Amino acid sequence: MESKPAQALDQPVISLRGATASLGSRPVLRGIDLTVRSGEVVALLGANGSGKSTAVRAVVGQVPLSDGELSLFGTEFKRFRDWSRIGYVPQRTTAASGVPATVREVVSAGRLAHTRFGFLRKADKAAVERALDLVDMGSRADASVNALSGGQHQRVLIARALAGEPELLIMDEPMAGVDLANQEVLANALRSQVAAGTTVLLVLHELGPLEPLIDRAVVLRDGCVTHDGPPPEALGQHALPGHDHVHPHSAHDAEPLRTGLLS
Repeated sequence: MESKPAQALDQPVISLRGATASLGSRPVLRGIDLTVRSGEVVALLGANGSGKSTAVRAVVGQVPLSDGELSLFGTEFKRFRDWSRIGYVPQRTTAASGVPATVREVVSAGRLAHTRFGFLRKADKAAVERALDLVDMGSRADASVNALSGGQHQRVLIARALAGEPELLIMDEPMAGVDLANQEVLANALRSQVAAGTTVLLVLHELGPLEPLIDRAVVLRDGCVTHDGPPPEALGQHALPGHDHVHPHSAHDAEPLRTGLLS
């Protein structure tokens, strides 16, 4: 495990208690408990359809809880308003939207919560440049996002989240479909954030290059927590406690994310 600065680890950044949620008529979360404390890096692991993505979507308010309690930074979810403290990188999306935009413009959108009337100040522009450099996209800042590879798209989306200088960074399968070279770049970017004290919640299928950064693994199976503790020593889905060897994505995992806060 890589060394980190001392943290006030007694402060829950995310507290999910007895959380249940359904997509359509199908129960997906079945009373899960999840606590992420300040400075921790927690990986949500499990087979496809286990409820990992639904859990993080519930944390950012994209999936309503049918029962249970959620608080962020010690504030009950329904009263929480300080979304600029959270950076979110959703699953299976791209930086391109059909509208011509440069890499810098997309990343700059991550600063909007910190601006007045969308006007970027000197500090905002500096944060954007830092985020671009963290994901090694500074040299492509003026390129069109429509000309990027899949791995570069992912780097831009992560830079957009990092530009907001979040205290909590939530990423849903950030390494999915990304080649090894881009995975290493993303791992280095995350390493810098963790060293600076950022709290991180990751949805992963396997730990890969991120393994040295992970403090704790929470394994889900059929919407229930089956393991909460040190990451499994062997990597990959087959090593997970309770792995059922079912790999195709279920319908609810393939459902597109809504555009909203933090997206």
